Amino acid sequence: MGDEKDQGFVIRDRRGRGEEAPAAASASKPSAPEPAPAEPQQHAEEHGHAGHLPVNFSSFVISMGSSALMLMGEQLDPQQPSMPLNLPQAKEIIDLLSMLEEKTRGNLTPDEQVVMKDMLYALRMKFVSLTSGKSSLHTP
Repeated sequence: MGDEKDQGFVIRDRRGRGEEAPAAASASKPSAPEPAPAEPQQHAEEHGHAGHLPVNFSSFVISMGSSALMLMGEQLDPQQPSMPLNLPQAKEIIDLLSMLEEKTRGNLTPDEQVVMKDMLYALRMKFVSLTSGKSSLHTP
């Protein structure tokens, strides 16, 4: 038994114990699973994700809403050329967000509810203004 400690590493079965790390983490030869928890944070920092919005429900809604706004002619980045109008696809995103609002009712935090409500309001108003202006151009 004394020979096992002289080798510099200890094998422990951690199944069923959650994510707890063993107290002997300072062994001279680290095992492969131990660096894994640090990798996602290191990976995010290496690829520049640290300054971006976190991936959560609100950021998802904002991303979908931004896509719909771009499809309705909004130029979100002044250095990029504006996209051509694609109102059917913008309406599809608005409908998806509407369905998502209905399906998540009662399960969102107050902040998430505000983001969803405000985004849908802005998208609907923009869509109505574009479609009502478009139909008035074609009437005699």
